[in-house]
Amino acid sequence: MVDDNELNRLRDIAAPAPGESAKARAFEAALRAYDEEIISAVTQGSVGGLRLTERAQKLWSEIMQKKLIATPALAGLVALPIAGYATFHLLREQPAKFGGDEKITETLADKPATLKPAEPKQAKPEINQPLAATEPAKDKKADADVESRDASDALVAPASPPKSESTVAGGTAQQQKALGRGVLSEIAPPAPAPTGEFALEGSASRAAPESKLMAPQQPAMAPADQIAPQEENRNRVQDFKTNPVHAALEDPVSTFSIDVDTASYSFVRRSLKEGAVPQADTVRVEEMINYFPYDWKGPDSASTPFNSTVSVMPTPWNGHTKLMHVAIKGFDINPTEQPKANLVFLIDVSGSMDEPDKLPLLKSAFRLLVSKLRADDTISIVTYAGEAGTVLMPTRAAEKDKILNAIDNLTPGGSTAGEAGIKEAYKLAQQSFVKDGVNRVMLATDGDFNVGQSDDDDLKRLIEQERKSGVFLSVFGFGHDNLNDQMMQTIAQNGNGTAAYIDTLAEAEKVLVEDASSTLFPIAKDVKIQVEFNPNKVSEYRLIGYETRALNREDFNNDRVDAGDIGSGHSVTAIYEITPKGSGGEQIDPLRYGQATVNNGGVANADEYAFVKIRYKLPNEDVSKLITTPVTSANEMASFDQASTDQRFSVAVAAFGQKLRDEDATAKFGYDKIMEIATAARGADPFGYRSEFLSLVRLASALGGNR
Repeated sequence: MVDDNELNRLRDIAAPAPGESAKARAFEAALRAYDEEIISAVTQGSVGGLRLTERAQKLWSEIMQKKLIATPALAGLVALPIAGYATFHLLREQPAKFGGDEKITETLADKPATLKPAEPKQAKPEINQPLAATEPAKDKKADADVESRDASDALVAPASPPKSESTVAGGTAQQQKALGRGVLSEIAPPAPAPTGEFALEGSASRAAPESKLMAPQQPAMAPADQIAPQEENRNRVQDFKTNPVHAALEDPVSTFSIDVDTASYSFVRRSLKEGAVPQADTVRVEEMINYFPYDWKGPDSASTPFNSTVSVMPTPWNGHTKLMHVAIKGFDINPTEQPKANLVFLIDVSGSMDEPDKLPLLKSAFRLLVSKLRADDTISIVTYAGEAGTVLMPTRAAEKDKILNAIDNLTPGGSTAGEAGIKEAYKLAQQSFVKDGVNRVMLATDGDFNVGQSDDDDLKRLIEQERKSGVFLSVFGFGHDNLNDQMMQTIAQNGNGTAAYIDTLAEAEKVLVEDASSTLFPIAKDVKIQVEFNPNKVSEYRLIGYETRALNREDFNNDRVDAGDIGSGHSVTAIYEITPKGSGGEQIDPLRYGQATVNNGGVANADEYAFVKIRYKLPNEDVSKLITTPVTSANEMASFDQASTDQRFSVAVAAFGQKLRDEDATAKFGYDKIMEIATAARGADPFGYRSEFLSLVRLASALGGNR
């Protein structure tokens, strides 16, 4: 600090006298300071401090100024990446080139163009090179020329992106203004993408010339008269013709194998629920009838594997004919007496099974079956795709967690080596073979065999050879867009097994849980039916269904000829439509020359309608046994209403199947009549199968116009 003495001394010093030199120096310093702008920002004196209220106002003013500046900046930072991302995808999906002096060139949006490979020295097209306008006729000619090029030299380019609305409308000035606001005037087609070994993903968009302005992508405008192409039906189904009417005088004997499969009904149900009338060849009437459980009278003891009941009743759809109804009921094995089961799950895990209604549904279905088996039953799992492999060696059903874990870990992929899978499954079944038990391969697939022996006849021979070992085979079909029903039917019939189509988990429960006994435990094999009609009582007859199970007359007594099997508690139904002699309903004219006589000299059976013979083998035997039943007036009912509810319901199902096949016999019999019969004969329906049938009749009526 400066003390008081120093201040006093300075006060007493005299001020220097003014001089011209001092004035000059001071003036020069002032000018120099002015020229160099060394001017203090603060005026002379003390700077006044702000009050508290003034400080607050100043702070608020500074915040608002920064906010007004920061808000647009922040919005720009957020919008810029979004705009860039959107522009990138527009360039990928719809490359375009715009120029100020180009003409609009229309292209086919939905039709792939064929382009010849670019020459190595081909010059790169200029971005703003004008394109000549083309007339509609020239466009058509150009398209025809492109399509007519040699396919061996042509490369198929990716389909052009959909046109914008402005392009479809012809590029009017108003639409161009809306798109480009005066800048965009013409649109050029996208540059061709690199082809051959140099083509990369997304290269089409990268190869497009840089454009000044990208027009927004507009939805494609389809021509008004364009019809959407129908999805290709890739299902393989066996073609067959409806059984014809036979004259009893010329051809009195009918022979066929029984059929306990139910695949056709499930396939028909799925088609109707998807809003489509099923293809005629997918409707096998006998499988539709036998889908439902019936309370036919069964045998009294296990010594006779099944019992047959034959009835004759009026035909609902034809007043001149009658129905001969043949019902077979298999012996129902007591669960405590069921033999031990050795099951091999042969599961298709090829790439074609990678759909929700295929492998995922299959896994859920087999989980249900595992829960049904007894602890001492044996389960093995074999899968096949590009090659076959064993997923689970023979394992007792008591180890449920291990089995379920193996099922859950199945994943799809690869081609379909079905033949290799079948051989591996039979080999594994032999390793754990159970004498006097049930040894069965359970094949689950969509039937798409494309590796190894994929021909139906080759697979048939393979299955026939393997069944001699005592291992039977059942087939369960999944999916609907690639189903090989024909192959499934072939190998199931020749593997002494059944074929079922599983489209829902409820159907899986029916086949693998509710009907498990009949599915797994056979009580008779190679069951054949032969009916001889009496020409003295029957003029004509026809068998409803069983077209794919027809046998030659001599096959009935030939034990080498394979036929269908009956499982525990199975019910089988066959229906003939017969024309009584003299009823006036004959469709075949009588013979003019050499007509045989039916005078049998007064034999006691002259009043019989027919004679029914059933031949079968026990599961472990190779020699057949015979059951016979004469059909007389004692089997006849005066009216259709006198028949049991099960008989009437089965007739309603038979009529429905014929109606779906558009057969002549039921052409004038409407769906409303079928509904009336089925509703009155619904009876006990604990699982709702018959109620569901009524809903299918209503759907078919709506889709078919109640014809």
